[in-house]
Amino acid sequence: MDNISDRNITGIHHITAISASAQENLDFYSGILGMRLIKKTVNFDDPGVYHLYFADYKGTPGGVLTFFPYEGVQKGRKGAGMVNTISFSVPSDSLSYWESRLDRHGIYRKEVQTRLGDERYLYFEDNDGLGLELVFNDNDNREGWKGGTVPEEFTIRGFFGATIWHNGGEETVSLLTGAMDHKLTISDGKRKRYAAKDEPGAYLDLVTVNDLDHGAGGSGTVHHIAFRTADTKNQDIVREKVSELDLYATRVIDRQYFKSVYFREPGGVLFEIATDGPGFTVDEDLDSLGTSLMLPPQYEDRRSEIEQLLPGISIS
Repeated sequence: MDNISDRNITGIHHITAISASAQENLDFYSGILGMRLIKKTVNFDDPGVYHLYFADYKGTPGGVLTFFPYEGVQKGRKGAGMVNTISFSVPSDSLSYWESRLDRHGIYRKEVQTRLGDERYLYFEDNDGLGLELVFNDNDNREGWKGGTVPEEFTIRGFFGATIWHNGGEETVSLLTGAMDHKLTISDGKRKRYAAKDEPGAYLDLVTVNDLDHGAGGSGTVHHIAFRTADTKNQDIVREKVSELDLYATRVIDRQYFKSVYFREPGGVLFEIATDGPGFTVDEDLDSLGTSLMLPPQYEDRRSEIEQLLPGISIS
């Protein structure tokens, strides 16, 4: 791929999904997958619901998976117009470890499969049915979290990418390769991989699923996918380009840890453009990330009320 120095989008920032239990969600991602809970806050638009963030030690963009755990919410349905699979990057020699670990915890998994040449991956699902993959590769220099439940040499390094099912609409491809700085990197039948840069943490696969019904939101589905941009200057450029395509883009919204712009791409997936900064240490020290309930300033005077609404959770 060409030089990315002038690109406004540089990969995936974070992915946000929906779950039906905050404690089960925490047990799965922090306990079984060994990710660090880096932020325990609330949905800024619905403060009676947690917003849990899982990542590496620092909460590096490109590997931040977040959840809105709506207790007891009905299960969603996979389908077209949705991000249906989230892929994590792990070392190529960790396959046997992860097979054994998933088996030991009673998590159904498929056998290791190969695609796009010699790319090996392992598919499984979380408690809510969210599609997940481990992609085994040696092209990732990022560090996993050393203080979790998984040995350092086998830890998740961050996202490898994500997969959208779509009905073949070229408008989505035009958006990605135009306003969003992506390029086609490889194609294999119905699967086409796009990326703002050709490395783990930046891959977006479009899989054509003709005649498949659109998915439905609920537990086990992705709410939105956010793409990285360096700062608000780059973000404004992308927002303007998106608006010129007659796709409504929101105003810039302050999410405390990053600034956000949202819009729905032509196939139906909710996209977000999120700035790399200021980051997750604006309200907690690095070593203390995820240990306290952090509220945005507008809800601080309602702390007692909110704490009573939220279910108790703990890392066991």
